[in-house]
Amino acid sequence: MDHYDSQQTNDYMQPEEDWDRDLLLDPAWEKQQRKTFTAWCNSHLRKAGTQIENIEEDFRDGLKLMLLLEVISGERLAKPERGKMRVHKISNVNKALDFIASKGVKLVSIGAEEIVDGNVKMTLGMIWTIILRFAIQDISVEETSAKEGLLLWCQRKTAPYKNVNIQNFHISWKDGLGFCALIHRHRPELIDYGKLRKDDPLTNLNTAFDVAEKYLDIPKMLDAEDIVGTARPDEKAIMTYVSSFYHAFSGAQKAETAANRICKVLAVNQENEQLMEDYEKLASDLLEWIRRTIPWLENRVPENTMHAMQQKLEDFRDYRRLHKPPKVQEKCQLEINFNTLQTKLRLSNRPAFMPSEGRMVSDINNAWGCLEQAEKGYEEWLLNEIRRLERLDHLAEKFRQKASIHEAWTDGKEAMLRQKDYETATLSEIKALLKKHEAFESDLAAHQDRVEQIAAIAQELNELDYYDSPSVNARCQKICDQWDNLGALTQKRREALERTEKLLETIDQLYLEYAKRAAPFNNWMEGAMEDLQDTFIVHTIEEIQGLTTAHEQFKATLPDADKERLAILGIHNEVSKIVQTYHVNMAGTNPYTTITPQEINGKWDHVRQLVPRRDQALTEEHARQQHNERLRKQFGAQANVIGPWIQTKMEEIGRISIEMHGTLEDQLSHLRQYEKSIVNYKPKIDQLEGDHQLIQEALIFDNKHTNYTMEHIRVGWEQLLTTIARTINEVENQILTRDAKGISQEQMNEFRASFNHFDRKKTGMMDTDDFRACLISMGYNMGEAEFARIMSIVDPNRLGVVTFQAFIDFMSRETADTDTADQVMASFKILAGDKNYITGDELRRELPPDQAEYCIARMAPYNGPDSVPGALDYMSFSTALYGESDL
Repeated sequence: MDHYDSQQTNDYMQPEEDWDRDLLLDPAWEKQQRKTFTAWCNSHLRKAGTQIENIEEDFRDGLKLMLLLEVISGERLAKPERGKMRVHKISNVNKALDFIASKGVKLVSIGAEEIVDGNVKMTLGMIWTIILRFAIQDISVEETSAKEGLLLWCQRKTAPYKNVNIQNFHISWKDGLGFCALIHRHRPELIDYGKLRKDDPLTNLNTAFDVAEKYLDIPKMLDAEDIVGTARPDEKAIMTYVSSFYHAFSGAQKAETAANRICKVLAVNQENEQLMEDYEKLASDLLEWIRRTIPWLENRVPENTMHAMQQKLEDFRDYRRLHKPPKVQEKCQLEINFNTLQTKLRLSNRPAFMPSEGRMVSDINNAWGCLEQAEKGYEEWLLNEIRRLERLDHLAEKFRQKASIHEAWTDGKEAMLRQKDYETATLSEIKALLKKHEAFESDLAAHQDRVEQIAAIAQELNELDYYDSPSVNARCQKICDQWDNLGALTQKRREALERTEKLLETIDQLYLEYAKRAAPFNNWMEGAMEDLQDTFIVHTIEEIQGLTTAHEQFKATLPDADKERLAILGIHNEVSKIVQTYHVNMAGTNPYTTITPQEINGKWDHVRQLVPRRDQALTEEHARQQHNERLRKQFGAQANVIGPWIQTKMEEIGRISIEMHGTLEDQLSHLRQYEKSIVNYKPKIDQLEGDHQLIQEALIFDNKHTNYTMEHIRVGWEQLLTTIARTINEVENQILTRDAKGISQEQMNEFRASFNHFDRKKTGMMDTDDFRACLISMGYNMGEAEFARIMSIVDPNRLGVVTFQAFIDFMSRETADTDTADQVMASFKILAGDKNYITGDELRRELPPDQAEYCIARMAPYNGPDSVPGALDYMSFSTALYGESDL
């Protein structure tokens, strides 16, 4: 269980959950808690116009802590102390802790002194206790409260969402879908949940945090990277963040409920008023419809034609089927609305509704009775009239139907038979036209019987003296004349189609032969043009020689190709001769190919033009490749010398830095000679750079004459310069350390021998294990705490390695520390004389001005003897100069 977890009762801190002051917070959890708790505090402190930046520092004086409690509780705390002394700060923090305890919270192991001292663990624990009491304890969902209540609320809200399973306040929230689901459940317009993916937690978390901060006024309390990068996110940070969502949405829910209650009352009044308006309009419309319909039903004037009487019957049926049923429903609905309105008004203590004059329910019932009386007998009268006209119109209608069918069939037939589409048709189209014509002839014979029936019906109508006989006779005569003309045109078209078919069969054979030979020849020319115009990219002389050989082989095939071209053109000329001799109207082109003689001649001429261009391009490229090969050899010869030289110098410098031959001054002199020789080598590097620039300008990308690239040479040269400069600096620092600490050359050699021995990887640095073994071999007996202290000295940046310079500094410091106290006492006595103190004026008199002012500045925070203002005794003097940790 976490060090400052809480239960859901007023007893927040149980004895078994006391903090272990000797344990450290998990760094990842501490980072999450710092950010979350800081954001939570600022979300309340900003209401008072302030905020915190560092949670363990800004609460140390207790002022903002008391202000935070006043904001979240709504109560006033005791007046805070405004002094800057420690006792004032402790007093303010105690007032805050007493207020927390007064709210039923049991604080365990949290004291005001620790908060004032900036104990981060205790400060975070105190803030967590405040969050539990004022943000989580009062949460209640289905008879559960606090943490369980908040968890149940999250489960209920996210239950409908796929890939969301909230079981705790740590790993259940890592993928970010839980936060997104809470927002979408209450504000679906803010997040498109369907586009979220479970395998993209960073996007999900950032989306939820940004939306909550922008639209819900919930500050960003966590970083998505911290949650995703932690195996188990901090439970307290997640609970704090989620509780902010709970309070944000629960407050909006209460406001929405109050608004809905008011809207409901207003809606009832609006609904009643709307029902009154609807009744008045519906009653008025229904009475108006009855008034218009009754005269129509009472009309009994017969029509002279069958169509007109049938229309009357159809109108009446539409009335019974379409118009009247909705009005019956309207009448029923009108009565229902009237009764419902009266009931609602009575239940809401409103006066009863009284319709306008003439629009009472009883008025509508009386008008409806008159409508039904007029409706009786109207349908029977219509049917009798229709049967009477049907006997007269039956025979005429039969004539019209047959005549219409025949006329529809013959429509366009004469124009079809007269057209000369066969003159421009192809052979396949001619054959299709012949088959189509045969089918038409069969159809024409089948319609002979219908023409005879039409003539017989017309004769019968004349015998019965039909009132419209003249129009019937004229129509019948027109049909008979048209039938005779169709027969003559049919025979004439058959003869023309058969004659054209024979002529086109001959031309078709020639077209087919042309297509079979023109297609492969055209493909050969297109391939040749593509090859001749193809942009080639080569990098060697061998490649360009291969292209030249292939081109010469191609030129040898041109004479045979020209013979094939002339043979193909001869076939086309034969077709043209047939067309001119027999006057064939060739509307189309060769059906088997789209390749024309003009296209063949044009492509052939283009091929002949491209051949010399290709010759010239291959010649120019051959010359360019010869020049590039010379550049490659020139660069490779220099790079193969410079590259090994750099490597050799690097190895020699490395040996010098770890060897112990001669004094440090000898090593420094040797290194500077190496540096001078390296600098003198720079012109060769510059010359190589110039050759490399020529290669780049020539777009040469590979060089088989060397494995070195210019980038390799540059990097090696820069490393060489850096290494010689760093090695010289290290030796200079070793000389400074030796002289400052009084280390003899023998000691330096001993230090170097020990360092080289334990530098097992020969990298010039010892790792932690090697350094520990070195210290043990030199007689150090130390525990983990002491070794950690030493590592903080030799490896302040925590890189996990110890350089030779850091090793020398440590060894010289260990040797010199025992003399520091005596040196300080001796210096103090010389400057103080017979007194037991020293003043700033004495320092200005005895020391150079810049050093005197530096000492006085260091002495400013320390107090000397009360009898001499501005003076320092021995202890204050030594502390000011060297610090408490050095003495």
